[in-house]
Amino acid sequence: MKRILAVLSVFVLSLSILAAGGSGEAAKDDPIDSMALILSGPANDQGWNAVAVAGLEATAEQFGLETTIMENVSIADSEAAYRQLAAEGYDIVIGHGYQYGEPAAAVSHEFPSKYFLATESDSYSDNAASYVMACEQGAYIMGILCAGMSESGTIGVIGGFEQPSIIKEVEAFKLAAATVNPDINVMSIYINSFTDTNLGYEAAMTMINHGADVIYQVANQAGNGAIIACSEKGVYCCGNSYDQNSIAPDYVLSSTIYNMDQVMKTAVSSILDGTFTGGVYNLGMDKGVVEIAPYHSLDSVIPADLKDLVSETVEAITSGELQVPVIAEASK
Repeated sequence: MKRILAVLSVFVLSLSILAAGGSGEAAKDDPIDSMALILSGPANDQGWNAVAVAGLEATAEQFGLETTIMENVSIADSEAAYRQLAAEGYDIVIGHGYQYGEPAAAVSHEFPSKYFLATESDSYSDNAASYVMACEQGAYIMGILCAGMSESGTIGVIGGFEQPSIIKEVEAFKLAAATVNPDINVMSIYINSFTDTNLGYEAAMTMINHGADVIYQVANQAGNGAIIACSEKGVYCCGNSYDQNSIAPDYVLSSTIYNMDQVMKTAVSSILDGTFTGGVYNLGMDKGVVEIAPYHSLDSVIPADLKDLVSETVEAITSGELQVPVIAEASK
């Protein structure tokens, strides 16, 4: 697997492509044999980006695709990143995150024989699509677990950017916590970063200092800082995107898990069998895309009735009996 580390080259190469008047397109009947992944942070963040890399590798192995990864791509550079990777010949370019949806759709018109994908977005075109994971389902379960484990009656949730893909998790967490304890105090904050672990750490410390005794993070790599803060203060927490128990085995109760291999295989299969159409596709627990990590060594500290409630709720969501609402606006 080739990994592109120098993001600065994106803008320069894009300008040279435009100046030359070429798009770097392949003919429509060329085989699909390569896929690229755009990430907002480092590939080894033990969270949001790591699950995407795992998904890319599994998908590439199944379908025999050449791959590359472009890390630390900002919103400002995202169109140029899509453009560069398409011009380099990658047939499928995936941006992992809500912020990559509009850039994917915008650039797709320049490369009609390529496929542009984004996760958690709502943008699409004839050759661009968004694959939305029901992250709110996992957050709902974390809300039940955190509220059920709280002794102080105050818990916290830390979000990255205040955007729909994060808001829906924060709000589902709050909603679920209230079903366990109607009087629960849920503190929430958006730290406006997916990569700054110091911000995640400081947010968690502030919450802990104000009485929070269980915290959930939805802030990608920045959220790892929140987990570290909890471990230092002896406070339980829940991880996001990836089984993050290894970061703090004595304090991470569970994590949401997003099986990106299922998402990517679904997309690539439709492209290869000719059924792909641009649009927004929703995938959740019923498709095996959203799961909950095991409790590991903390299984014994979680009350049996709370574990039963978690299991019953997962089952209800998976069967469709319980529909977790998708809330797009942040509550106060």
